[in-house]
Amino acid sequence: MDIKQSIALDRTKTTLLLGVFGVVFGDIATSPLYALRVIFGGMNSLNPSTASVFGVLSLVFWALLIVVGLKYCLLIMRADNKGEGGIMAIMTLVLRGTQDRTLRRKIIVNIGLIGTALFFGDAAITPAISVLSAIEGLRVIAPSLKPLVIPVSLLVLFVLFLLQRRGTTFIARFFSPIMIVWLLCMALLGGLSIAKTPGILYSLNPMYAIRFLLEAKTQSLIILGAVVLVVTGAEALYADMGHFGRSPIRRAWFGLVFPALLLNYLGQGALLMRTPSAASNPFFLLGPDWSQIPMLILATLATIVASQAVISGAFSLAWQAVQLGYLPRLTIRHTSSGKFGQIYIPLVNWLLALAVAGIVIGFGSSTRLASAYGIAVTGTMVVTTFLAFGLLRRMWRKAPFVIAILFVGFLAMDLLFLAANSAKLSQGGWVSLAIAGMFYTILSTWRRGRVLLLRRLHARAKPLETLLSDFEQAEFPRVSGTAIYLTASRFGAPISLQRNVEINKVLHERIIILTVVTKDEPWIPMDERFKIRQFGDGIYRVRVYYGYNQEPNVPDALTQCAKHGLDIDLDDTTFFLARENLVSTPGEGMAQWREKLFIRMAVNAVSAMDFWRIPPARVVELGLMVEL
Repeated sequence: MDIKQSIALDRTKTTLLLGVFGVVFGDIATSPLYALRVIFGGMNSLNPSTASVFGVLSLVFWALLIVVGLKYCLLIMRADNKGEGGIMAIMTLVLRGTQDRTLRRKIIVNIGLIGTALFFGDAAITPAISVLSAIEGLRVIAPSLKPLVIPVSLLVLFVLFLLQRRGTTFIARFFSPIMIVWLLCMALLGGLSIAKTPGILYSLNPMYAIRFLLEAKTQSLIILGAVVLVVTGAEALYADMGHFGRSPIRRAWFGLVFPALLLNYLGQGALLMRTPSAASNPFFLLGPDWSQIPMLILATLATIVASQAVISGAFSLAWQAVQLGYLPRLTIRHTSSGKFGQIYIPLVNWLLALAVAGIVIGFGSSTRLASAYGIAVTGTMVVTTFLAFGLLRRMWRKAPFVIAILFVGFLAMDLLFLAANSAKLSQGGWVSLAIAGMFYTILSTWRRGRVLLLRRLHARAKPLETLLSDFEQAEFPRVSGTAIYLTASRFGAPISLQRNVEINKVLHERIIILTVVTKDEPWIPMDERFKIRQFGDGIYRVRVYYGYNQEPNVPDALTQCAKHGLDIDLDDTTFFLARENLVSTPGEGMAQWREKLFIRMAVNAVSAMDFWRIPPARVVELGLMVEL
């Protein structure tokens, strides 16, 4: 490697490391705004005595170290799908080899869909609690400004969702510097407070956590339900692994994020020991009076970063769900020509915006919202543990009992956190579960509906060889040009081909049966993208393979076919698409309300023509009635 290559590599590593701060750690880095305030100043709050402060800080330290550092950074991130992380990515990998195991496959898919739905439930609460907790700093600066908290929060959130159409790149250039300054300021304020009360460092002893939980008894679940707030956002480390890689995320966490968080939490604890009344808002009261306005501005910017991270994650997850067949085709706008993943999905954006606005108005404060926060997060952690360790068992060369011990240990911790947060159901925790339940219904209904639809179409389709034999016997006239029939089925003749011949009684001189296949891998290299089979007499079957992180483009794919011996003139080509008119019928399949939901989603889905970028002027659509 020469000097120029070495410099370029170093710059790339530095860019990735800086980018991590602006995307991955936004959520977890803003938790100090509200975590200890909820524990010591919210509903069912603790008295900030020395024993309780030491016990809580010990729990916070070991939760960050074990859950984020050990579980996610060092173990879970080993379970990747060609470098990609996240629930959808890992689910597709765990599903491999289960084609003949129907029950196991159903269980894995449903676990993955539950985790995906819980992520969307979390995505609706995170922007609300983050922005609210920052804007509530107005009450510290001037209590008379309290009535402005909700309107200002809604305004900030509206601007944030409005800017999504400009793309992440538009505001990403500010993200990393903001988060780095935020982390450094948190560390500085915490360090100065620790210097005044250095005895707070003894709280790192795990015995304080153990003793505190034993003495708390029945209240320990409530305390754990609040402590889990400090690890919200841990899932982002895994979900964003494909964008940055393991090394930059691990270096950022252990090098700056973890130390800054720890210093700030310890600093807040030291402040509570000196001034118990600071429990009303220990974060903003941590610094001198003159720092409150600058920290309010910085906190607002930091919470926008945190919100942006989860919104971008929702876009990416929805895109993967569309590609893998768990959501109908949606309008996807790629906001950057140079980077994949810079996408904007209007429907997802504004549904989230409505949900977030409703949550802000309905709860009214970050303290009340924190009482409802955590169920979706801990549920997602449980799902990730199941899926990731199912994969680690296959790929990690360690003794089975070692993996079993780690799996049981982490699963027990996740289930304990989940049980602790289940107490929040009556306090508003049902909201995130209701949102997750809605998304699970949509995901599972679309998946089941597609299976039923393809089954109905396959039953009506003739084997291709049989249809070609019928063509030969009928001796239909051939017309010039190329006809491309798109079909979702990899086998049999497309219904659109049968219908066109029945209606027009002619065949094109060249016929291509085209199937676009999304595989359970993030990326498919160009040399593995095409599979072409010739049947003779100018008839071909072409399969084009994409990864779930790649954008299908049918005209571009057909142009690439020339390198594989099939030269296609798009100016002399007609695309035939079947438009299914779906009818709900009683009997086998799904409940009728789910069939009607599936039909409604299918009607409102983006057309295959637009989704695959097929020129509208060259498309012929053939109607087809299908009973579900």
